[in-house]
Amino acid sequence: MSTKPSPRRVRATYEFIRAHRDRYDVRAMCRVLGVAPSGYYKWLHDPISNHAQEDARLLRLIRASFVASHGIYGAPRVFLDLREAGETCSKHRVARLMREANLRALHGYRMRRWAVGKPSILIPNLLQRQFTATRPNTAWVTDITYIRTWQGWLYLAVVMDLFSRRIVGWAAGPAIHHELVLNAVLMAVRQRRPRGTVIHSDQGTQYGCDAWRRFCRSNQLEPSMSRKGNCWDNAVAESFFSSLKKERIKKQIYKNRDLATADVAAYIDTFYNRTRRHSHLGGVSPEQFEAAHDPRRKGLH
Repeated sequence: MSTKPSPRRVRATYEFIRAHRDRYDVRAMCRVLGVAPSGYYKWLHDPISNHAQEDARLLRLIRASFVASHGIYGAPRVFLDLREAGETCSKHRVARLMREANLRALHGYRMRRWAVGKPSILIPNLLQRQFTATRPNTAWVTDITYIRTWQGWLYLAVVMDLFSRRIVGWAAGPAIHHELVLNAVLMAVRQRRPRGTVIHSDQGTQYGCDAWRRFCRSNQLEPSMSRKGNCWDNAVAESFFSSLKKERIKKQIYKNRDLATADVAAYIDTFYNRTRRHSHLGGVSPEQFEAAHDPRRKGLH
């Protein structure tokens, strides 16, 4: 095991020697403290090493990435930002600099554990936890969550394409009626024009009503339902809500529903879909992933 002192410890030793050089002989202090006099005099002439200067430069870039992510990026995603910008530092160096600067990513919420539930009688579970799709509009997932405001609850319904994890439809409102989920899916249908797409949900009453089944039939959607009370059958949608609440809402209570809706819109449309790096997608955003896999774009090259 190497006994070589760390650069930080060596610098601290040099600073101690400089502070006490008027009282003690420099060479004697170097001998006792285990550093070379030549190293001390070189540091005295140029106290900030090239390595330390490079660390300081990288830390500025790391802070910029961390702030741009609203404090949610850890070292792996910050490293991808730096690599995309042309930097060649290692992931371990990024982690060290973030640790020393006390830049810590926000932690998520714990997910409740559920007992295995019974399958839906009306609508089968077509998805069967197959959360990876090879083409757009093969399978969507949809779910509802709630957000606190001083006006009362704001309910949010989203639709996600499992191919790119992109939110392709969403709607927010003061009530949890079936119109809420229909508005979210209507946005997705207008954007994506599905043909035989599986759309998976939990067994909420909004997804079991006649209006939901009629809407799916008329828009060439194949409804699929989780087992009762089993969140793992719709884990990807649950994961998105966890990210939303961790990264944007952060347990705050909005002044009113309009402010909450505007904040959710900004998160989904300008950050999550467009910018946020997704580990499932190899560290790119949903929009970047779709653009990279668009056959029309490939045909241009």
